[in-house]
Amino acid sequence: MKSKINNLLTLSFVLFFFANCSDLDRFPYNQLSQGTFWTTDEHARKGVLGVYTKLKTYTANFGGGNYAMLFASDCMSDIGMGYDEPGHYRMQTGNYTGYTNELVSKWQTSYGGVQAANIVIQNLQDSEEISEEVKVQVMGEAKFLRALFYFHLMDYWGGVPIYDETTNINEEFNTMLKPRASIEDTRAFILDDLTDAIENLPVSWAPADYGRATKGAAYAMRGKVYLFAKDYESAAKDFEEIVLKKSIYRYGIYPDYAKLFLPKEIGGGDESNEMIFAIQNRSDWGASLGIPTIQFLGSRASYGWSWNCAMPSTDLVDMYELKDGRKFDWNEFIPGFNESQDVRNDTYLATMSANNTKVVSYPEHRDELLAMYEQRDPRMRQSIILPYDYYNGYLGLQRPNRCEFVVAPGVNESYGFIRSNYPSVYHFYWRKLIGEGDVGGLLLQRKDSPINFPIIRYADVLLMLAESCNELGRHGEAVDYINEVRQRPSTNMPGINSGPAWLQASTKEQIFERIMHERAVELARSEERRVGKERWGLGEELLNKDELQLTKEKAYTKIFTSRDYLWPIPSVEIDMNPGLKPNNPGWN
Repeated sequence: MKSKINNLLTLSFVLFFFANCSDLDRFPYNQLSQGTFWTTDEHARKGVLGVYTKLKTYTANFGGGNYAMLFASDCMSDIGMGYDEPGHYRMQTGNYTGYTNELVSKWQTSYGGVQAANIVIQNLQDSEEISEEVKVQVMGEAKFLRALFYFHLMDYWGGVPIYDETTNINEEFNTMLKPRASIEDTRAFILDDLTDAIENLPVSWAPADYGRATKGAAYAMRGKVYLFAKDYESAAKDFEEIVLKKSIYRYGIYPDYAKLFLPKEIGGGDESNEMIFAIQNRSDWGASLGIPTIQFLGSRASYGWSWNCAMPSTDLVDMYELKDGRKFDWNEFIPGFNESQDVRNDTYLATMSANNTKVVSYPEHRDELLAMYEQRDPRMRQSIILPYDYYNGYLGLQRPNRCEFVVAPGVNESYGFIRSNYPSVYHFYWRKLIGEGDVGGLLLQRKDSPINFPIIRYADVLLMLAESCNELGRHGEAVDYINEVRQRPSTNMPGINSGPAWLQASTKEQIFERIMHERAVELARSEERRVGKERWGLGEELLNKDELQLTKEKAYTKIFTSRDYLWPIPSVEIDMNPGLKPNNPGWN
């Protein structure tokens, strides 16, 4: 069965239990009494599942949420672009305030997760009927998840108020006015939770419990927290715990990058040993068991006429190297492309028939374009739908259809073409995490993806370990870890320092450039580029630019200033709790 912790009978109960526990400003009216629920081991195992569901929370108008909307966050970096709220358009263009829905929702849904974890911990502590073995494991799960939510809050806001299990929502609803903790104290709280989780979580679970947090997931997340704090020694130790002890943790690189992001039921690897921790998704009518990845990343040719609110940037497409490891240069394949708009138009633009049912003439350079794709890093074609490639869409809700990505006005999925939700601009589309057609019958409604969404996977850990080693002067080890990712069997890119001059990287700065590149092309569509550019302090360098259509014509302008490294505390929260002041630098 897909995503074991999404068992319908369990979640129908747990979703009821946590129905009104959506943020720290709302009283949990539907909370079941401790005396009727937290009395058996099975209750404890089921009760914590409500905290996992909080990872999937997003607002009704899709403007914001916590981990459920990570797939759109690359738009706030140089490798993504997007329109409307699901594409974080206001954040990209600097046109947001403390009242903007995306940030208010992210704050409230993240604290909703904190509250759900606290309820579990409180009830476990108070129960005398639950066995110590189960109590310890479930406590580990709840603390791991609470750490995830606080890490998300800290990443966007820095120091935040800390409400732990000593907070009694029933009694303190009107007095929850704690001031902001410092970022150091917030980080220490997160590290304490992850340390407890490491001590209490198992290395693995039985198949029926697949998807629950593990000891390896807690090590990986604690290493990430240390890395973000620039404590490279501690970060490296945590990453090495799961990389060097393969006989214990059994993580590894899945051989096929394209299949890694497809469900196990159709031969994919979304439950493979590369997935250290992932949101467990399922698509079902009448229950929100997935996140809206397909709805916001898919095109109008995708299942249910999706919206492509978040898209790959032109910069990302140009980043993918040639198969021999050289940097890509358009002029090598289509002379004059870099300099001439006419040449770019001749490369991409087709002419349709008067009724838009067929292509009258393809662009002059289509053959060179298709030949060029074959000579690039395979992850480009596996992650992105490229002009004049094909994608198996789904016409309405009726049947699969093979769609060609033709760049021309008036194209329509009804006639076998990919259509954008934004017909006035030309851009690329995501293939990664979308699936084909109805995903082998697993996709029942577009807002609930049946594909598990990775929060942290082994390739990410290898690259974070490479970064830690590079900062510690262990340059050879850093290169080895980068190469392990590059040499996934389906990727098979040449290793750094494996021969030609263009593959050489020996200094800290050169290796850092390789890490930045690899994180962009390997982890695209996972928010890692957004958080990377912020912790590296490269926001102004990477984001003050025109975002371009695929023809290199301007789409809109991105704006990033020093204030954008941290978001403003939501104004509605400050209105209720003045102790949240002072706001972050640059915000009133």
